[in-house]
Amino acid sequence: MAQKHTLEELNNCSREELITIVLMMQGQLDTLNDNIEKLIEQVRIANNYRFGKHTETLKSIEGQLSFFDEAEAACDEPFGEPSAEEVLPAKHRAKKKGQRDLDLKDFPEEILPPYSVSEEQLDAFYGKGNWRRMPDETYKRLRHEPESWTVEIHTVEVYVGTDGDHQDEFLRGNRPKDLLRNSIVTSSLLASILNVKYVNSSALHRIEQEFQRNGVNISRQTMSNWIVKCSQMYFTPFVERMKQELLSLHVTQSDETPTQVIADSDHPNSKCYMWVHRSGEFYTRRPIVIYEYQKGRDHQKPLDFYKDYKGILVTDSLQQYHLVDKKLAYVTNANCWAHARRDFADAVKAAEKKSHRL
Repeated sequence: MAQKHTLEELNNCSREELITIVLMMQGQLDTLNDNIEKLIEQVRIANNYRFGKHTETLKSIEGQLSFFDEAEAACDEPFGEPSAEEVLPAKHRAKKKGQRDLDLKDFPEEILPPYSVSEEQLDAFYGKGNWRRMPDETYKRLRHEPESWTVEIHTVEVYVGTDGDHQDEFLRGNRPKDLLRNSIVTSSLLASILNVKYVNSSALHRIEQEFQRNGVNISRQTMSNWIVKCSQMYFTPFVERMKQELLSLHVTQSDETPTQVIADSDHPNSKCYMWVHRSGEFYTRRPIVIYEYQKGRDHQKPLDFYKDYKGILVTDSLQQYHLVDKKLAYVTNANCWAHARRDFADAVKAAEKKSHRL
């Protein structure tokens, strides 16, 4: 705490002592002003997070970051003044001609019988022979047919030997392999169930009810068994192949988000996590995104996933990822450049406000 001097003490001070006291007070005042500026910046940033727009997009910034004046840079003298028709909105904006045909070009077409006019009707309206046929008018309508169901009846030819080395042996035609042994499910049926459940976010009991409305009795338990078995038999090996491809890339990205799965939750407030591993932004030829469900987010989860990886891992600042960097010799954690941009944006915004005051 700064020393306080009474009026009597100041009156008894020499000229040199008074100068020293004034210089000390000026230094203390400068320090206080710097601290106040820092506190004001912290309050401004906090208010921006709380009340302002959460964006890191930076507009034109005065000073070092600005190289051109917007008005001068955008000025183009040969560019003429816009007309009133260009500036004012059109009263009736007609749909682009032929757009409907473009919208419908990828759908199968069915030509319906023409809506004809009989000769008797023509003669009665125009008089006998006082008419001639013009080019027909055509128009298009889009028809939707609800789900259709087809029972596939597969026939396998069977033969038996009547003589020779293979007498009494059976020979059958090469039948296609079933998706699941002795199951009625087909690839198209399973694909439809997976699409409705995971893409359209519909529960199995709703799919069951929709099937029943179409006269198809497939229980949710049966559909659940199909999904689990096909996941184990087909999807798991496919995901492993995707993982091999992902870990061969130089740059990968990873993040995790909390979720709740009732069956795996010890209590109502417990959290499970969905880990997401994906290819980098510039790997556009075959982008890879892998979702990995885990009951926790300790460092062992990413450690197991990236144990054979050699490259750069882009993540947020979660400590678990830094442990991966430390424990795996060939993995480099690059942190998250979007998070770094936020700090930079905050600093620029604070500096911009400060420069306005100066």
